[in-house]
Amino acid sequence: MKHHVALQRLEAFDRAGRYIYTRADLAILFHEDSPKTLQEGINRLRKQGLLEGVARGIYCYALSRTAAPYRLERIACAMRRGEYSYVSLESALSEYGAISQIPVDRLTVMTTGRKGAYRTPYGTVEFTHTSRSIIELLKRMRDIGRPLKVATPEAAWADLKRVGRNTHLVDTVALREAVTGPSILQ
Repeated sequence: MKHHVALQRLEAFDRAGRYIYTRADLAILFHEDSPKTLQEGINRLRKQGLLEGVARGIYCYALSRTAAPYRLERIACAMRRGEYSYVSLESALSEYGAISQIPVDRLTVMTTGRKGAYRTPYGTVEFTHTSRSIIELLKRMRDIGRPLKVATPEAAWADLKRVGRNTHLVDTVALREAVTGPSILQ
């Protein structure tokens, strides 16, 4: 993989809003390279500062001009590609105003894939496995135009109780308002 070719291809994908890659994505992007040449090229691009390793087998185009408000979610998507995943637990409840102490550099995700916590330069992604059916999962999440869907307030609360942690952090009044909407009597 030649430097100018790599830069040209990465720039073209960046203009289309794509800047997070798995190793398999890079194999498609640089389809003419053998597996050995691809790995050597990835290593070279990392040394040159064009690619940043963000997790095992996940890379970020370091010169990306794409706005990155949901970079950690995009990384999570790449890490569990092919699985159903959605923002839930403390991260979702924090967004609904029901938890105030969640760190901004931690993303809690329910997934049909493997569980695990992964540190990246942009924060930690924590995956919690769910064995719920796909039909049930789809009812529990909202698509609000982000890389990952977000659990409904009820689903995030149920997920938190089901995994048995941090329920004491939840402001149940704020949670009730997130579910029903703010009271007009207040």
